[in-house]
Order: sequence, then C-alpha cells, then structure tokens
Amino acid sequence: MARTGTNLEAVAEFNVSVVLDAVRRRPAGVARSELITLTGLSGMTVSNVCRRLVEDGLATETVLPATGRGKPPKILRLNPDGGFAVGVHIDPAVVTYVVVDLAGAVRHHLRTRTPTVRDPAKVVGEMASAVDDLLAQSSVDRTRVLGIGIAAPGPIDAAAGVVINPPMLPDWHTVHLREALSAATGMPVLLEKDATAAVVAELWFAEPEGSRDFVFVYYGTGFAAGIASGGDVLRGFSSNAGDAGHLTVDPTGPVCWCGRRGCVGNMTVPRALVERAVERSVLPRASAGNMDDVLDVGEAFGRLADAVDAGDAVAVKIFTEAVEALARAVVVIANFLDIEEVVFGGPFWDRMAPLALSVLPQAVLEDRALVLPHKIRFAESSVPVDVAAVGAATLVLDEAFSPRPRSLLLTAPAEVEGGLA
Repeated sequence: MARTGTNLEAVAEFNVSVVLDAVRRRPAGVARSELITLTGLSGMTVSNVCRRLVEDGLATETVLPATGRGKPPKILRLNPDGGFAVGVHIDPAVVTYVVVDLAGAVRHHLRTRTPTVRDPAKVVGEMASAVDDLLAQSSVDRTRVLGIGIAAPGPIDAAAGVVINPPMLPDWHTVHLREALSAATGMPVLLEKDATAAVVAELWFAEPEGSRDFVFVYYGTGFAAGIASGGDVLRGFSSNAGDAGHLTVDPTGPVCWCGRRGCVGNMTVPRALVERAVERSVLPRASAGNMDDVLDVGEAFGRLADAVDAGDAVAVKIFTEAVEALARAVVVIANFLDIEEVVFGGPFWDRMAPLALSVLPQAVLEDRALVLPHKIRFAESSVPVDVAAVGAATLVLDEAFSPRPRSLLLTAPAEVEGGLA
C-alpha cells in the first residue's frame, strides 16, 4: 500500500500523545521546560499541548512559588481521574473485572466464576451486569470510562472480536464477544490474548528507562508467552503470537495431547504438577479433587505449594523439575527473540515464584544452548490484582493515549476493527 505522507491534524494529535506519555511516566510532575527537552517539541507546541491537556481534564498544572527573577515554573501532573478503562480477564476458572484510572491504579475489582457457554447471549448479559456492578461499586465517573478491554486465552480472531476455541474453555466455540458486549454496555470493546495483554500492562507501567525487549512468561491454567520488541507489542499476523506451550523441552518426557513428547506446557502447568504429586503420594488422590475442574486443580496446586514451602523433598523435586523444564523453554525463546529481560506473572505464578526464582535464572544462564552475548535480567510483574485484567484495561488506555507513529500516515494500514476512535 502506498504511503503518501501526513497532515497537520494528525501531527497535532500525535504531539498531544507524546507530551501526555512523558507526563504520565513522571508522576512527581514535570515542568514545561523539561517537556521541551524530553519531547523535542518547540516551546510553543508544548505550551499549547499543556493547555489542551488541562482543559480536557487529563492533567493538572501547578505554578511553583517564585524563587528569583522570571516567571515561576509550571509543573504538569497527570490527572488520574481524567480517564478510566475496564479490564476483563476470562480465565478457565474465574472472570476478573477491574476498573483502572489514567495513572494505572486499580480503583476496584471483582471476580465471578467463568460461565459455561451454552447460551452466548446469557454469558454476555452476565458480563455486562458485572461491569455495571464494578463501576457502581468503584464510584468512578462513568462518562470518563473510555471502553472495555477483554483478555482471553487464545486463539482469538482479533479482527472479528471472536474467541475461537481456547483449549481450556471447551464450550467457548466461536463466541462473538466484542460486538455483543459493546452492544450490551454501550462502550467500545477491544479483545486481546491474555499473555499479550500482560505485555501491554508491563509497557504501560514501565519506567522511562525500562526494558523495551522482553518476554512475559504467563503462568496460569495454561502456559504462554507475550513479547515486547523495541517497545512495541509483538502480536503476529492474526494477533495470536506467543503460544509457546508446545516447545519441546524433554524428548523423552510425557506425551502431550498434541502427540509430541515433552511439551513445556504439558510438563509445567498446575494440573500436570498436581497429577505428578498424586502419583508420588505427596497429595492424597481424594484431596486433588476433579482434575477437570480448574478450581479444584487450583486448590490442589496451593496444597502442593504449601508442601514445597514446608520443605517436603518430593514436592520440592516436582517443582524443581518443572522449573528446569521452564528454563529450557526460556533459553529457546531468548535465543530466538534476542531479548533483554524475562518477566514472570500470571494467576499461579506467586506460589511457584519463591522456588522458581532461586533455580531458574542460574539454570538459564548456565545452559550451554544459550548463545546471547549479553546478560538476561529476570523480574516479576509488578502489576497488581490480575496482570491480564489490568493489561486488558491498559489496552484501552494505550489505544486512546499512546503516541502511534502509524497514525501520521495519510494511507495508514487499516486499524483492527473495533478499535477506539
């Protein structure tokens, strides 16, 4: 497609996003003179943009006391109440709802059990009702809510807004979620994969000098990876990048449902570890509950983690084997993407973290297959509550406020249908 340039209106909107992004990343406040240096914009442009941000309620400006000659400096700060977004994370066990303000703070959250999709209209009605309850309980200004982001297990059809057929959600076949929820709530809706939403959250919350090339290892009911490259989210052709669960980490390992042996997802997810704990008599079979019930698996996984914390040798070995398998997958991903950092998170990560972070970094760095010439950093997600839900909300904020160079093109590639205006 030919690209024929830009126009002044697009440049003006882009400059607003650039200044707002600089202000947002400096919560203590920033002077106009510093914004000129940070953004490379002219003093007049920065002044005009600052005035607009204040008028639109996105920022506040305070004049500092005069300390000498000349005009006292004006300090611009983000107004957290300037905009809100709702995030929804559909997990096989529970649906988490959050409302997030412009500064990224979670104002309120609630959870409901994930419904079985036999009647899609009923499911959408339940979700719309939950969003109404969330906003009512949070007391935020509904007129300032920009939209709803949904994070769902893949695969998804992002262009059509459809949850296709997630392996852990067997009844969710081709659910047209985006349009239906938008119609039910009267708000714009965006749909994203859960691991990708987690990357959006990490980039939104990142410090100005934070890593721009990282992989987010998402440890939930399933295993996935989200990818940031050069500060952008890597989504892939159909927005389904990051399904790393079938990386082979042990050719002699257990047979996966895909027919191969030693897939990292099949070897490391909570259900697999609970089954191993039952086989090795760490957990009584009766206490493991129904292995097809995600909530039962979660409770049993918690008891296994308790045994690890208590120093049970067999339980520790089960966790260690899983972490070593995970480390081999991280090596493959790191080599392939040339990443700087690995960030860990997800619904079940907290219970795995103490042992994992004492074993995995060294296992990765000592792996002879690691060929990168630079060190890899390891970190845990600092996002509160539910990183995928918060990521879904920040997806809306990111779409509305982040500077996007492609927006400058007169004949830019078509945006994903359903994006925010």
